[in-house]
Amino acid sequence: MSQVAALLKMLKRELKACDMTYADVADRLDLSESSVKRLFSESKLSLDRLESLCQLVGLEISDLVQKMASERKRINRLTEEQEREVAADPKLLLVAICVLNAWTYEEIIATYTLSEHEVIQLLARLDRLRLIDLQPLNRFRLTVSSDFQWIPNGPIQRFFSREVQPGFMKSTFTGPGEKFEFRSGMLSRGSNSTMLKKMDRLVAEFGELHEEDSGLPLADRFGSSLLIAFRPWEFSFFREMRRDPQAKVF
Repeated sequence: MSQVAALLKMLKRELKACDMTYADVADRLDLSESSVKRLFSESKLSLDRLESLCQLVGLEISDLVQKMASERKRINRLTEEQEREVAADPKLLLVAICVLNAWTYEEIIATYTLSEHEVIQLLARLDRLRLIDLQPLNRFRLTVSSDFQWIPNGPIQRFFSREVQPGFMKSTFTGPGEKFEFRSGMLSRGSNSTMLKKMDRLVAEFGELHEEDSGLPLADRFGSSLLIAFRPWEFSFFREMRRDPQAKVF
C-alpha cells in the first residue's frame, strides 16, 4: 500500500470517528459526493486537499502521519502457536471473531450461550494473545492493525477449510444477498496477473466496508463471508486425456 493510500485509509477512520460521511465532506469542501469518493478510491490528491481533509477532523497532516506510524506498530498476524490455541477452542475462536467484528462484551453475552464468567475468561486469553487490550468493566479495544489476517494455510485457515468451508459451499446461492459465478477460459500470464490484482482490490474494498460498517448497531450488521478462488486449472479428466499431462504447466 502506498503512503498516500495508507494516509487516506487512516483519514477515513478519523472521519468515521467524527461521524462524518462522504456527503458531509462534500458539503464542507464544496464538492460532489462522487468527487469525494473518487479522492479516496484513487488515492491521488494534492497536499492542499489533504490538509483540508485533515482540518475537518481537527488534525494536522503531521498528526495523521503519526497516527499512521502508530497503526503500523500493531501486529497484523498471530504466531503459528497462537493460532493453534485459538483454533483448538471453538469458544475462544467464537469470541475472537466477535471482537474482530467490533462486538461488545454485552452483545456477546446477549447473543450466545456463554456465561459472563466464561466470556471474561475468554477475553482474558485474547488479551494474553495480544488480540485485544482488556480494560476495566469488561471493555476492550483491538490491538491488531486494520489489515490483520490469519496465516495463509495456518491453523485457523485449515480449521475453516475443514469445518466451515463445506457448510458455506452447501448452498444454491440463490437467496437474498447471495451470488455464485463460475467462469472458465484461457488467459495469458499477463491476464492472470491482472485478475489477481483485481481480486486484491476487491478484498481490500471488503475490508474497508467492514471497517466503515463496524460503527453501526449490531442489529444492522450481518455476518458476511467472501470466498474468492482463481487459479490456472484444467479438469483432471481433460488433463489425463493429454498425450503429455505435464507438457503445459503454468
